[in-house]
Amino acid sequence: MSQYFTDVWQGLSSTFKGLGIVMSHLLTKKVTRQYPNPEDRYELPERARNRLYVNMDDCIGCDQCARACPVNCIIIDTAKAVTGENLGITSNGKKKSLWVTRFDIDIAKCCYCGLCTFPCPTECIRMTDVFEFSEYDRVELIYNYATMDSNEGALHEAAAKKADEEAAVLRAKQAAEKAAQAAANPTPPPSDTPTPPPAAAPGGVKPPPFAAGGVKPPPFAAKPGGLKPPPFKAGGNA
Repeated sequence: MSQYFTDVWQGLSSTFKGLGIVMSHLLTKKVTRQYPNPEDRYELPERARNRLYVNMDDCIGCDQCARACPVNCIIIDTAKAVTGENLGITSNGKKKSLWVTRFDIDIAKCCYCGLCTFPCPTECIRMTDVFEFSEYDRVELIYNYATMDSNEGALHEAAAKKADEEAAVLRAKQAAEKAAQAAANPTPPPSDTPTPPPAAAPGGVKPPPFAAGGVKPPPFAAKPGGLKPPPFKAGGNA
C-alpha cells in the first residue's frame, strides 16, 4: 500500500516540476524567430559566401574567374573592340578592350568556394549575403549578367571578325609587296672564293716597332771578327 502512494506522489511531483519549467518560460522573452518575417532574420557576417554578384561596369572580360572556378559554372564570351572604339574604364582606372557579350553563372553548380573572387583584377565579382534564390525550374538558376542583348553581342562579334579579316588581308598585302621588292632588287649571293691577302709593299715587310714589355735587343751589334765581350762587372771575376 505504501508503494502505491509513493508512486502517486512521484508522478504528481514530476508533473508539477515540468509545469513549473513551462510557466517560467512563458514569462521570458521569446527566442523563436519567425523566418518568413523580414524583421526576424539573422544578420549574416560580412564575409558570408552565398549568391554571386557581378558588376558589369567593371568587368573587362579577362576570363580569370571562369578559369579559377573548380566546377565550371561561369561562362564568358567576349568580342574585340574595333580600332578607335572607346569602351570606357573601370572604377579602378583600368581601360576596357573587350566587349563582354555573355556572362552566365549557373548557381545550381556553384559550391560557394569563393575562388572566383580572388583573381579578378577589377573586383567586379563578389559573394553576397543573399541566400534565398530557390526556383521551381532549374533554368531560372542560370543568371545572365551581360548587359547587352544577343543581337547587340552578335553585331560586336561580327565587327570584331571583320576587323580581324581586314588586318589579315593587310598583312598579306604587305608581305606580297615585300616579296615583290625583294624579287626586283635581288641581293647578290655571297661568294665562296676566299678574299686574297693584301699584297706586300715594295722593299719587303717592315718589322714591327719595339713593343713595351718585350725583349730588348742586345746593346751591341755584331762586328767582323766576333762578338764584343761584355763589360767588367764589380764584384765579379777578373
